[in-house]
Amino acid sequence: MFFDWTYVVYVLPAVIFAMWASAHVNSTYNKYKNQLSARGITGAQAARMVLDANGLYHVRIEQVAGELSDHFDPRTNVVRLSQGVYDNTSTAAIGIACHEVGHAIQHATGYVPVKIRTAIVPITNLGSKLSMPLILIGLVLGAFSEWMFMLVYAGIACFALSTVFQLVTLPTEFNASRRAMDSIQTYNILSDDELRGTRKVLTAAAMTYVAALAVSIMQLLRLLLLAGRRRR
Repeated sequence: MFFDWTYVVYVLPAVIFAMWASAHVNSTYNKYKNQLSARGITGAQAARMVLDANGLYHVRIEQVAGELSDHFDPRTNVVRLSQGVYDNTSTAAIGIACHEVGHAIQHATGYVPVKIRTAIVPITNLGSKLSMPLILIGLVLGAFSEWMFMLVYAGIACFALSTVFQLVTLPTEFNASRRAMDSIQTYNILSDDELRGTRKVLTAAAMTYVAALAVSIMQLLRLLLLAGRRRR
């Protein structure tokens, strides 16, 4: 039986980290979604308040189905908030809503990392579709021609685009959370004690992006290692 030690050494620890990060954000959200704010402001109201304060009157707010399905759609200028955030007055809901507004502000102000991420989305999607086919074809045809083995490296280069995307995503997410915390404090949406819960929720959410980058980097290193060994 073939034992792939490269997966165990490189990828598995990152996968375990990602599983922990996912469980941690869910448990943290479940804890603070029941911590109601003293002012009784809902996630949608907080989002509208921060949007208007930044002159983004044209950005709409909509409710969508699902849990933690919140996002900002730059194509339609819509902040979409999940059912548990839109009408909820919890510190978790307000933090998540303001985080998504942070993304809207990033697009409105031309925040460089978000512009880079938006620009590379098409090529990243194409690369993710081509990477594995190119690697497999290169491995098969590489047995007959060293030049054909270069398709393996072309596939790895395509896969690396997703790693670049994850890398650019990190500052985008951290910056959106910072904007959210600053806005909540500036407009006195939550008290200092309530802010601690919000900060924990946003920090836990940020760790999922750190974990995603870690998995992508480890997978890339593993592919490079396997390709080097196969070529020799």
